[in-house]
Amino acid sequence: MAWDEWEQLKSEAQQRQQGTTHMQLNQLPVDPGGGSTQGDLKVSQKDLAAIGDAAYELNQAFEHFSDLARMSSIAAGDGLKGEGYAIGSALDHVAERWVDQVRSLLDATAHISNHLDYTKGAHAGDEVYIAGTLSSIATLDQGFDERKGS
Repeated sequence: MAWDEWEQLKSEAQQRQQGTTHMQLNQLPVDPGGGSTQGDLKVSQKDLAAIGDAAYELNQAFEHFSDLARMSSIAAGDGLKGEGYAIGSALDHVAERWVDQVRSLLDATAHISNHLDYTKGAHAGDEVYIAGTLSSIATLDQGFDERKGS
């Protein structure tokens, strides 16, 4: 784009904007029910437990089945090498790399399961703290109401 072209585009844009005010607000659409929402993300302890359990089950099943696949690949690689096929060595190499990838996935699923178990416990503790704080406020309110004679 030439300099003259750039200046012309700027001038045209400025002429279009003269006399008008432009504003853009980024927000959620208004709730048609009239209620106020604090967000749409909700999770229950039951949901967290189900996700953690699923991650644990995936971890256990993948560990078992991936080991079967690795052992089959090693056996096939050995058989092919014994018959003089070069692909046997390549299959051994794949089986070795497979172990690294499996460990990464197993670590990730274990991390998910453990983190969700921790989160479940942490939120349960938060609930107890919040309930205690709110009951303390209610006790203070009751004391003020009694003092006012209500």
